[in-house]
Amino acid sequence: MTNRRRFLAISAAAFAFPGMGQAEPIYTWQGTALGARATLRLAHPDAKSISARVATEISRLEDVFSLYRKDSSLSQLNGSGALQSAPFELLECLSLAGAVHAASGGRFDPTIQPLWATYARASEEGGLPGDDALAQARALTGWEGVTFDAAGITMRPGMALTLNGIAQGYIADRVADMLKSEGLTNILIDTGEFRAVGTHPDGHAWPVKLAAGGVVPLATRALATSAPLGTTFDAASQVGHILDPRTGLPSKTNWREITVSAESAALADALSTAACLFGTRAEIDACLARFQTSRLEAISTA
Repeated sequence: MTNRRRFLAISAAAFAFPGMGQAEPIYTWQGTALGARATLRLAHPDAKSISARVATEISRLEDVFSLYRKDSSLSQLNGSGALQSAPFELLECLSLAGAVHAASGGRFDPTIQPLWATYARASEEGGLPGDDALAQARALTGWEGVTFDAAGITMRPGMALTLNGIAQGYIADRVADMLKSEGLTNILIDTGEFRAVGTHPDGHAWPVKLAAGGVVPLATRALATSAPLGTTFDAASQVGHILDPRTGLPSKTNWREITVSAESAALADALSTAACLFGTRAEIDACLARFQTSRLEAISTA
């Protein structure tokens, strides 16, 4: 299985502190977050301690959303099929996921984790899953099998969730809120999805370069790009990771990359993922129209 490498980068500057005669120097922190290389560049008198708090907050959110941390809230839910007193962040993410599920006609569906795991196991063995394995996995999917409220979350036996199509954007949103509360401005966060608070320090929008070519100016907004073949399950890199819950098969559309912007990175993340499963531009536009702040920024064909 091949993956498009991700990294996390945060750039933030606050140049107008009272009593400061000149810009604060840039402090750079490097480490690991979301299982990837992370870089934070902050201009702030307290940049070192802010960076440490950001890293701690990202780790705390990984304890909620990670599929790889055995004790994360999501892992506990997947292991037992129920989670009492679920973290607010998990409930909020599920609520947004439900809204995008409805707007996309069921294309965005976090319950595809059994399908994803089936493809991943077959890929490790050098092949693709057979019809019987796919049928078994599909029987364990379906958003209607998930219920949640303030008291907790329950699922049908054998079901499992993945929030990889929304949680990275959600974490970018939470980090942005945290940095704003620290008094920082001119923030750009890249967790694989982008969240801009304000503008570039030069007063212009942040120029976000797209892998497929082109630049999207981003200011006080979020941006996410999804690519059906960004991660693949086969040696020829033709069997992509964005699975259609209605069929159990990878996206069959001819989109190479789709970029969506919205008021939040979580929403942009989910919508760009769902968009890869639509066959026409008109269908994508209709889905995005359900969310007033969202818009299609770029689309390219294979």
